[in-house]
Amino acid sequence: MRASCKHGFLIFVVFLIGATTRAQSTFPTETRNAALRYWMAFAEMQDPPADKATADLLEKTAAGEIAWDESKLAPILDANGEAVRTMQRATKLPECDWGLEYSLGPRAAISYVARARVMARLNTLYGMRLAAKGDSQGATDAWLAGIRFSQHLAKGGSLIFSLVAKTALLSNVHALMQAARSGVLHEAQRAQIRSIARALPEAGFDWSEALHFEETPLEIGVQQLAAASSPAEYYRELMGSPAPANFAAPDSKDVAAFRKLMGSAEEILRLPPQKAEDKLKLLQESVKSLHPYFQETTPSFLKINDARMEILRAREELLQALAAK
Repeated sequence: MRASCKHGFLIFVVFLIGATTRAQSTFPTETRNAALRYWMAFAEMQDPPADKATADLLEKTAAGEIAWDESKLAPILDANGEAVRTMQRATKLPECDWGLEYSLGPRAAISYVARARVMARLNTLYGMRLAAKGDSQGATDAWLAGIRFSQHLAKGGSLIFSLVAKTALLSNVHALMQAARSGVLHEAQRAQIRSIARALPEAGFDWSEALHFEETPLEIGVQQLAAASSPAEYYRELMGSPAPANFAAPDSKDVAAFRKLMGSAEEILRLPPQKAEDKLKLLQESVKSLHPYFQETTPSFLKINDARMEILRAREELLQALAAK
């Protein structure tokens, strides 16, 4: 009888241990959406001091114009270390959906773009701090995370996202370039950076897609203008300036002309920046023939291409720096 009880007790213990182990090892499926983790990072982030001197110091250091200053910048990085590390972990996730409400048109909330810009700068500085301490691998990992963040930031967004992503991308590319030129990188690190740089689109992002995503909110703005009790007053609210005399909302012909021009621009932006420049100059002149609403809201195609050229040159310079011994 005692043996039977003992045997039963052992079975119970084994069952209990197994159940406990299963409970401890079973977790909900973690998200594949990096944007959710970025929101967590933004929530953890402490805004740097807003005074001009500090803002200039952060900007110029991240741009590589002045050297890292531990005494002045360390407190800011210490306060934001966990937020930066959360962001860096998020860059390793395979998807990024920011959940933009394009159906709201010009009124869609994009306030997090400003947070993303600050986060990108903090990450670049995080890498610079590691580099100053002699941790070239940690710095490399941080700057490569910044490049991945720029790709996620531009994903599925309109031009404002690509422009902020461009700033994030270039600050990290320039930091990597300086590290390569200074000779502090090991060959394995050079190969790691080279692989990421070669995988980048030559113009950084899909600017044609970004321009396409710019189109829909502007057309929703037309619908909102037409539905407004006073289109002229609504125009002033949107633009921050008075509407032209005898202003009326764009009609179907105006919208069709806008769509045609934007479609042409999107097609040209699929070309390499050098080949697109002259074509975009001609197209930019056509903007003057659009309805006043579209004249004011259509992005500058030439400035878009300038941004593409800037990224292309920086990418080429990084690859050259990595190739040099």
